Amino acid sequence: MASTFGELAIDCADPGGLARFWCAVLGYRVEDEADGIVTIGPPAVPERRDHRGPAPPDADVRARAEVETVKNRLHIDVNPTDREQGEEVRRLLGLGARRVDVGQGDESWVVLADPEGNEFCVLASRHA
Repeated sequence: MASTFGELAIDCADPGGLARFWCAVLGYRVEDEADGIVTIGPPAVPERRDHRGPAPPDADVRARAEVETVKNRLHIDVNPTDREQGEEVRRLLGLGARRVDVGQGDESWVVLADPEGNEFCVLASRHA
């Protein structure tokens, strides 16, 4: 038996604000909010039985006073599902993301950072 990816923990200064950003990016909703932690997850799927493939992980967005000063060793990749990559990048920039140069050069993905500076990549579109 193997493990499953059930939850992602994101440390930040403003859990409510960052949770709203990632909800807008991923189409998630706030599931719980208590003690400086905002839990977000995909829209309800009855016990996730009807979901094709592995269920998307929830995320706990947590308050943390310390500020990271080094490059992320782990990051999220997102794929637009209903628009082209360029359109999705413009949408995410409008939500508060910013472009980041991590030395990626001329690649097919676009590197952005969320409002707290966490890098993530927007991959080429996978919509039909």
